[in-house]
Amino acid sequence: MILSTGRLDLREMTDADLPALRAILHDPVAMIAYEGAFDDAESLAWLRRMQERYADDGFGLWAVVLRETGEMIGQCGITRQRIDQDEVIEVGYLFVRAHWHRGYAVEAASACRDWAFRELPIDELYAKVRSTNVASMNVAIRLGMTARRTFTTHYRGVDMPHLAFAVSREAWSRGRRSVPEEPAGS
Repeated sequence: MILSTGRLDLREMTDADLPALRAILHDPVAMIAYEGAFDDAESLAWLRRMQERYADDGFGLWAVVLRETGEMIGQCGITRQRIDQDEVIEVGYLFVRAHWHRGYAVEAASACRDWAFRELPIDELYAKVRSTNVASMNVAIRLGMTARRTFTTHYRGVDMPHLAFAVSREAWSRGRRSVPEEPAGS
């Protein structure tokens, strides 16, 4: 287990998670930001890339498991990404469509944001969001991020305009201090 929230557990993905991962990656609506659904080979390559990231970086996109059912409902975590010529640390999130609009993305991504600032020597945390993905923009905003710049990613033969959202360590720290502590036993 990497992280736990009120409703979710985040852990490294294993080969046993491939069917649940395919439920996300094979869905053309869930994968609109990637210009469509992945096939079996692309999904396996995605899983292998995450497993390599765990080994090389100590982090990656983790399985998001709904504690109540034990079902993997998404993936969320921290990855190294490129924005133009810059390497940045990013929080990413991608969920099974049946579990959208329930706050799971914000819950998981908030825990990952907090983990990144506690565990990594970073001054800023980013979210790369395709310019047409309003739902992901809203998650980034709820994480305390603001749009910093625009850029274009070339992927699957398509130029995709993106926004780079980010939150600084200083802003994250200020936000944590402004949230009232819950009384013991609540």
